[in-house]
Amino acid sequence: MVITAATRVLAGAGVASPRVDAELLAAHVLGVSRSRLLTAAAPDAAQRAELDRLVAARRTRIPLQHLTGTAPFYGYELEVGPGVFVPRFETELLVEWARHHVPERSTRIVDLCGGSGAIAIAVATPRSEVYCVERNPAALRWLRRNVERLAPDVRVVDGDVTDPATLRDLDGTVDLVLSNPPYVPEGAPVDVEVAVHDPHDAVFAGADGLALMPGLVARAADLLRPGGWLGIEHDDSQGESLPELIRATGRFGEVTDHRDLAGRPRFVTARRMAD
Repeated sequence: MVITAATRVLAGAGVASPRVDAELLAAHVLGVSRSRLLTAAAPDAAQRAELDRLVAARRTRIPLQHLTGTAPFYGYELEVGPGVFVPRFETELLVEWARHHVPERSTRIVDLCGGSGAIAIAVATPRSEVYCVERNPAALRWLRRNVERLAPDVRVVDGDVTDPATLRDLDGTVDLVLSNPPYVPEGAPVDVEVAVHDPHDAVFAGADGLALMPGLVARAADLLRPGGWLGIEHDDSQGESLPELIRATGRFGEVTDHRDLAGRPRFVTARRMAD
């Protein structure tokens, strides 16, 4: 009954997945997993009041993850909140590709535009040396918190991903560069949660969404050793334009675009050629 009522409220507010959100909020309040809701005890008065408060907040389109304080990603629970981009399931496809390209030997990996640390944490292995670059002060606070808790060997770097000075001492030695940068074209329609609550500079990147890409690709090319791999998530409108931008540098081969589970262009990969 409680979840049904919450679902109606969220559906009326235009929340995309009202039943799922209602169940996740109830599970959060009860301290159980969503799969255990059917066997969980009914909420007491204090828990009902807390659930009502959270549903009212979600009704205003505050992100679900800001209310629960965490976002699931590749088997991890990342701490998130105001000031950091909430990781999405689609980025797990880039991580899955990357993990298949991590050699069994010791590997050096750089995550550019690290945000919450989702990619860096998910690809880290006992034999890897992982650097996560982020410059937004608010995002850095969440990044450091997640790394300390989930992957303390990941090295957090406060820096501009397009600046040649960032990680300059690693130039020509990196096996894998990954990035989920801002890529949404300015003015493109997005959910209220994204438009209002995700950091603008973590989402939007100029009229075509590619404003950051030339500098990011150039920095990745300098960091990578010959034969090293690059993987960048992108907007579904950039399935041709971003691969072409990468090819035009003359520094990458094997440029391939990959689609998500809905068949939309989602990320591009390329291999560093020798100069």
